[in-house]
Amino acid sequence: MAQDFILPDIGEGIVECEIVEWLVAVGDEVKEDQPICDVMTDKALVQIPAVHDGVITKLYYEKGAIAKVHAPLFEMTVAGAPATPTNNAVAAPVADAAIEDFILPDIGEGIVECEIVEWLVAVGDEIKEDQAVCDVMTDKALVQIPAKYDGVVEKLYYQKGDIAKVHSPLFQMRVTQAGHVGNSTVSAAPVSSTAVAATSSEKSAVPVDAPIVNEKAVASPAVRRKARELGIDIRAVAGSGKNGRVYKEDIERFVKGGNTCAASAKSQATAACSTAQSSATANTATGGKRVEPIKGIKAAMAKQMVASVSTIPHFTYSDEIDLTNLIALRTSLKDEYAKQGVKLTMMPFFIKALSLAIKAYPVLNSQVNSDCTELTYFDDHNIGMAVDSKIGLLVPNIKACQTKSIVEVANEVSRLTDAARDGRVAPDDLKGGTISISNIGAIGGTTATPIINKPEVAIVALGKLQHLPRFNDKGEVEARAIMQVSWSGDHRVIDGGTIARFNNLWKAYLEEPAKMMMAMS
Repeated sequence: MAQDFILPDIGEGIVECEIVEWLVAVGDEVKEDQPICDVMTDKALVQIPAVHDGVITKLYYEKGAIAKVHAPLFEMTVAGAPATPTNNAVAAPVADAAIEDFILPDIGEGIVECEIVEWLVAVGDEIKEDQAVCDVMTDKALVQIPAKYDGVVEKLYYQKGDIAKVHSPLFQMRVTQAGHVGNSTVSAAPVSSTAVAATSSEKSAVPVDAPIVNEKAVASPAVRRKARELGIDIRAVAGSGKNGRVYKEDIERFVKGGNTCAASAKSQATAACSTAQSSATANTATGGKRVEPIKGIKAAMAKQMVASVSTIPHFTYSDEIDLTNLIALRTSLKDEYAKQGVKLTMMPFFIKALSLAIKAYPVLNSQVNSDCTELTYFDDHNIGMAVDSKIGLLVPNIKACQTKSIVEVANEVSRLTDAARDGRVAPDDLKGGTISISNIGAIGGTTATPIINKPEVAIVALGKLQHLPRFNDKGEVEARAIMQVSWSGDHRVIDGGTIARFNNLWKAYLEEPAKMMMAMS
């Protein structure tokens, strides 16, 4: 049976793309995951793969044409598909509704499966386009999967905790959205003059120079398209979804002049589910045990740590840093910067000082190949921060720290920390790190033996801040703000003398902030 391949979301805010090259022709037999065409967005060149084995029966666009996201891209006969629809296939149109499987799309480079963390809907629920249907966990982040159409949930193919496969059905729904039937998109009826008048009226009702309330608006391409059609800056719309996500209803509410953020039914259902789980009584029987699988981020961390300690000869170097002067500087600046929306913690100073020290000791910002025959030095200082998130250890990194001011680093620290704690770090923020900092002292402890974030060659663990007695230049005892730091280095390329001298320079910048300011000029 011939089925349409619907062009999936290929980037935030992208609603269309240009067909650069078809890599197949009508009549070609293709395999699952085989590249079908290259498309160009306003951001990048993207290759679209097949999701099933089969034979190409139709190409909906010519080379150079503009293809629409969520519209059919090509048609193919799926190998092994029944000649007539079954319960697992797309049914024939019935009135204004059709049964359709939602195929789990690509959710990150190299991601082939994910864990179902939470279903946010149940069978029989009526859902709206762009409504969050479930949370899934990859080995990199927590991702929320939205519905593509209005409709009713007919079937959930997985239970909570199951592993779902990318390019396989995730759930089934009865589609009720006008203009959509099964796996194909039908042409809309001609727009009447009444409809045009209504649209014009809506545009005229849009508030002029509305204040920005949602600088990093989260919304699907369909919602962004609706905002553009109505001449609305989507950042001025308060989203009612999780993390401020903007839905079509929010756009409509904004047009009508009510920009309030009411809790959606989905949010209420999720809250009720959480409450029920929290109130469930624990099994208090003695002598029992439970076994839980290691999955997602925890499984990825386990593999990464084993690979690191089994292939990298670690050595640890410890020292203490007197942060009294730096704390005084930060205290004098933080309130002023807070007025500008900048959260000035100690971490930006640690990161910037580290970048300055790397300029003198570039080997700390290098990576060695697998057989230790080559060493690659990186111009960019992409400094990672280990964050203890609710889904496990994440290490997002701040790109090109050598080009950033302390304020710019501070803004990146805030952004990445918030994202990591929510488990929603963008894949690009997790890639390309060159050296890492672990702030274990924020939880407790003074010293550690951190494991290197392979393929990097060094990592530093920050201990907790302590006020301890120390002798000053006059031989008098006074209280100083002391932090223990513990370095781990790759002994194949870094020796003890190198890391000691590097640490001394980093320490000097932190203990005497004036030196750091001079080095930045």
